[in-house]
Amino acid sequence: MVEFPNRIILAQTPTPLQPLDHISEQLGGPRIWVKRDDMTGCAISGNKVRKLEFVLAKALDEGADTLITCGGIQSNHCRATAILGAQLGLKVHLILRGEIPDTDSSGNLFLDQLSGAEISDYPIAEYQHLPKLFEQWQQHYKSIGHRPFSIPTGASNGTGAWGYIGCARELAQDFKQHKISPSLIVSATGSGGTQAGLTLGAELFDLNTPVLGIAVCDDAEYFKTKVREDICEWKVAYKHLSGVDKLDINKLKIHVNDQHIGAGYGKASPEVFNTIKSLARTEGLLLDPVYSGKAFHGLAEEIKSGRYEDADDIVFIHTGGLFGLFAQRDQVRF
Repeated sequence: MVEFPNRIILAQTPTPLQPLDHISEQLGGPRIWVKRDDMTGCAISGNKVRKLEFVLAKALDEGADTLITCGGIQSNHCRATAILGAQLGLKVHLILRGEIPDTDSSGNLFLDQLSGAEISDYPIAEYQHLPKLFEQWQQHYKSIGHRPFSIPTGASNGTGAWGYIGCARELAQDFKQHKISPSLIVSATGSGGTQAGLTLGAELFDLNTPVLGIAVCDDAEYFKTKVREDICEWKVAYKHLSGVDKLDINKLKIHVNDQHIGAGYGKASPEVFNTIKSLARTEGLLLDPVYSGKAFHGLAEEIKSGRYEDADDIVFIHTGGLFGLFAQRDQVRF
């Protein structure tokens, strides 16, 4: 038995596990299944909500009334935090990387603004001093009588990892229901927290399935280090809970593929957009160009190369991000 910490139920879970038979046939490899975490909610859809269930529970336990977090202009995490903060009656301040364009906002940024989040945008050179920016805004809110709580990029830390430990528990039931023993679980890796949780959960719930993160930025060594840091933080913070103390985290294997990043974070190639269009037309599945589309394209390329010819089933975690697609709709060619 694994004892979980305090959680606020914010996501629509469990999410379904569905086969993608049309695209599997086209690729000529193993059967691909998709864990529909794009269905965790409507405006708060995606993987970030699972993490925030635990992170926001901690914020409320500590008496916070203001959330400070960070991300790119089209951050899914910032959008989910802004909306959930409004839902819970908390003020939200977003520290965004890059300068907000003068043109009308779209995608996640539009929803940030619609939800009433306070937004501070910084050029990349200034954003690189992120700890200083967090400290600056923490002190500001304390000075005017608020109780701020800081959330790291993507809610990816030891607390946020519980979100995908919980998802792994769902996957154990999914595999039993569909009578499958997948060869691989694949997800996009952008801040490391989803992969950390899945890696822990796969071990805690005996999935006997390796977890592969397909990097959308940075390299494999960076993510192996980041995922390991989140896992270590989780172990230290929650060693008092049943099941945590018995897990030897030194035996966990962290797998990252960094061969499909392309031009960089948030920059998708025409081939990635073609994959997004193909999935929409063959499966009715909507991916985004920053995370899920880039990761699925990478998985498809690996399958076509013959790397997984001996696999029977592969599970792809759909981490959401639909609103980010709207912000890059001009890149899609019909």
